[in-house]
Amino acid sequence: MISAIVLTKNEEERISGCLESLSWCNEIIVIDDNSTDNTRVLAKEFGARVYIRNLGDDFASQRNFGLRKARGEWVLFIDADERVPVDLINEINSEFKNPKAEGYLIKRQDIFMGKKMVGGEWGETWLLRLARAGKGRWRRRVHETWKVAGRVSKMHSPLLHSPSESLSEVLGKINRYSTLHTESNQEEGKKSGLTKIIFMPLLKFIINFIVKSGYKDGVHGFVFATLMSFHSFLAWTKLWVKQELE
Repeated sequence: MISAIVLTKNEEERISGCLESLSWCNEIIVIDDNSTDNTRVLAKEFGARVYIRNLGDDFASQRNFGLRKARGEWVLFIDADERVPVDLINEINSEFKNPKAEGYLIKRQDIFMGKKMVGGEWGETWLLRLARAGKGRWRRRVHETWKVAGRVSKMHSPLLHSPSESLSEVLGKINRYSTLHTESNQEEGKKSGLTKIIFMPLLKFIINFIVKSGYKDGVHGFVFATLMSFHSFLAWTKLWVKQELE
């Protein structure tokens, strides 16, 4: 039995497509962060079990709540702007006839501003999204990771990620996530200063555009690398501001 878990917040434009791609799962659980649109209505119409829970800027806690509600032997985490294509469905069903691992990494095919990315962080993104229930928990408030005990293998078919966002929406998300990243760094006892504010964003750009071959995506790759660098700048600057005000 496979339980699919989806976190939502005002996703009425994308939730139906997401849930439709999960119709092969034995149960679908939606953890909704107080949506003010029709997200919950659409999810219930699709037959999903819907829980209303305040995110509280803690994605790991939200996902762990979903784990506690899941009834399946296996749990699959999907975001509202992601889709599970037929090839991945077939591979999962085939693997589960004789599973060889406790968790599975799935490669995500990302689309940025209408282009499939081949370089940068989004060009080679492997995410642990499928695992046996009871084998681990999610950690970190943002950029959360699923720590699973036991062998972890890989699925060869990709998960599709198609965020339909304008540049202003991307910048808004970067601002929000940089704040969450700052809080996580502070909780972990990390410190910021001039060196990190200058060089961490520069390093982020170099990694995305050069090391991870973001240049192969042309202007898309340059813009993406710059945005990720800006995210790093905001995160370390916000941490420095917090330190100065303490």
